[in-house]
Amino acid sequence: MSALTEVRLAVARPFQFRRTVRRGTPQRSFRFVVLLVVALLLSLLGVVMVLSASSVNDLRWYGDAWYHLKRQVLWFLLGILALSVTLRIDYHRLRPFAVPTLFVSVFCLILVLIPGLGVKANGSARWLDLGIATVQPSELCKLALVLYCADLLSRRKRPLSEKKLTLYPIVAVTGLIGVLLMLEPDLGTSLIIGVVALSMLFFAGLRLRILTVLVGGGAIGALGLTLSAGYRRKRLFGMLDPWTDPLNTGWQTIQAGVAISNGGLFGIGLGASRAKWGFLPFAHTDFIFAIVAEEFGLVGAGLVIIGFLILGLVGLSTALHAPDPFGRLLAAGITAWIMIQAFVNIGAVLGRLPITGVPLPFVSFGGTALIVTMGAFGILLNIARQTP
Repeated sequence: MSALTEVRLAVARPFQFRRTVRRGTPQRSFRFVVLLVVALLLSLLGVVMVLSASSVNDLRWYGDAWYHLKRQVLWFLLGILALSVTLRIDYHRLRPFAVPTLFVSVFCLILVLIPGLGVKANGSARWLDLGIATVQPSELCKLALVLYCADLLSRRKRPLSEKKLTLYPIVAVTGLIGVLLMLEPDLGTSLIIGVVALSMLFFAGLRLRILTVLVGGGAIGALGLTLSAGYRRKRLFGMLDPWTDPLNTGWQTIQAGVAISNGGLFGIGLGASRAKWGFLPFAHTDFIFAIVAEEFGLVGAGLVIIGFLILGLVGLSTALHAPDPFGRLLAAGITAWIMIQAFVNIGAVLGRLPITGVPLPFVSFGGTALIVTMGAFGILLNIARQTP
């Protein structure tokens, strides 16, 4: 073979590979369609339920029953834009941005702690005021951590057996983010960050013995942090028995239970919720699932749970069939993040977990959470699009 022929083959080989992948990979596979449809349905449900849950208080406080709805619609459109952008970018091109995104998110977490820059609400400084809007850096941290872990754990030169090159950096980064989040304080997001990191180590093939040690240490640490602050202890005991303090720490749990029980099997009808008339605090954010259960009943609430279960199963199926280790870990991390957060939120509304202030993905009111979640979901869709 001549030198000229070798050069031609070297130049043509990448283009031949791309054509093979495109022909062999369905552009709109079954997984892609299911993920997209379910996520859009949950997001549209969120827009409707934000209007239903917030209109009464919006009219009372702002003189405009559409106050939160207009914001949610804007964020939903921005979320669709973010999803469209990440869907069209090959997920392999995101690898170089893993470490820079992590640095930016950690830097923003530090800025939140600086007086005058961080915006406080309900005793926590979790937002940055950019003038035209406030952003929550902890939401970006979730995506940044997933990207970082997927990139690090899928490198051939850094096998998982080399703990100094893989396990220790991930533990250190997760610990740093957790410390910064606890300084806000935000225990709920800290726990989600930790569980997502453990999930990705599990999917990467970490030994069960080491994983068990990490899980045990994390559980002990979470319990210690919960008992270290008086209000967190009250939330824990309020979850165990809300009637010990029904007018304070047990109020939200009791009112959420009343709303869910009022819903019965088929609900009392869209817009007819009684809990939103000042009885249930944060009805349009952390406790929006209770309003869904009250207005649509067990059937409607069950369909929401089934929707998240479908996202979880199809997301994990996408991870198992992804074309490369980076795609597998990235899909698994995004799926685990959404499922864990949904589990924590619904568990708190049902009174089976302590209240942590974690929103329900796609459904709860919130700008940064919705935009970042939909952007991350676009990455998952991109992987599903390239999955045979």
